[in-house]
Amino acid sequence: MENSKEIRFKQIVEENGNRISRICSYYSKNTEDRKDMYQEILVNIWKSLDKFRGESAISTWIYRIAVNTSLTFAGKSYRNLNLNIEQLPQGVGILCNDDELEQKQKSELRLEELETQLNLLSIIDKALITMVLEGLSMREIAEVIGLTEPNVKVKIHCIKEHLKQQLNILKQ
Repeated sequence: MENSKEIRFKQIVEENGNRISRICSYYSKNTEDRKDMYQEILVNIWKSLDKFRGESAISTWIYRIAVNTSLTFAGKSYRNLNLNIEQLPQGVGILCNDDELEQKQKSELRLEELETQLNLLSIIDKALITMVLEGLSMREIAEVIGLTEPNVKVKIHCIKEHLKQQLNILKQ
């Protein structure tokens, strides 16, 4: 007979498994590494489940565990961590306005340029952008990263402006 922790854990995995898989795909292109990372995230969720107090949304809590686990899994290669944006849930449109998105959709080269620019970002900026791409609110991102919401808004605005500027430079 399953206890309540097992039932809760299965429900969490069922409701968040796709999100966890996407997070893993952001942090590794290697299929085996993504599988290992996914399993490590599940282990960390299981270990921490009794400590979850409901002070944030369960999805925010899971995202915090997934990002931290993914960064830890990457080990000392944080600075060299390359984001993989091939399977974005919402596409890069969340980072760009409609005109820019239409231009990017017309050219696979532009998507590659964006991925290159994303991978030049600092590790914290990479983590912030993955959360934006996942559709987390500014409040949720602030909770995950441990910054104030206004600070997160400013950082994300600066990242977007930097990306737009870099992509415009490349366009010329």
